Amino acid sequence: MNSRFLHTNFTVLNLDKSLEFYSRALGLKEVRRITPPDGSFLIVFLGDGQTDYNLELTWYRDRKGPYNLGDNEIHLAVKVPDKKAAYALHKEMGCICYENHDMNLYFISDPDGYWIEILD
Repeated sequence: MNSRFLHTNFTVLNLDKSLEFYSRALGLKEVRRITPPDGSFLIVFLGDGQTDYNLELTWYRDRKGPYNLGDNEIHLAVKVPDKKAAYALHKEMGCICYENHDMNLYFISDPDGYWIEILD
């Protein structure tokens, strides 16, 4: 068996808000979209322009309330070229949710509460 990572899925309540967040906070861009004929859901794949790995955002038309993320012990991690600049942007955006100075890392939270670890 030889497998390769393709994507991670986050199910989101407000797709436009999430797309804006991921574009501004991490520079991710839409690479493709799946729209069924009945419009009951949308799937948008975001890429970093450097790897084949994607973040898949899924939105369901009939969903009205936020998703239960449990203890939210899972997260996505990204590497940024300038962590000081990234930190300043994320501080301005108000999305920093946890900092670990001893390990030189911090986390941001997206509009649905998913955590993203920021590393350099």
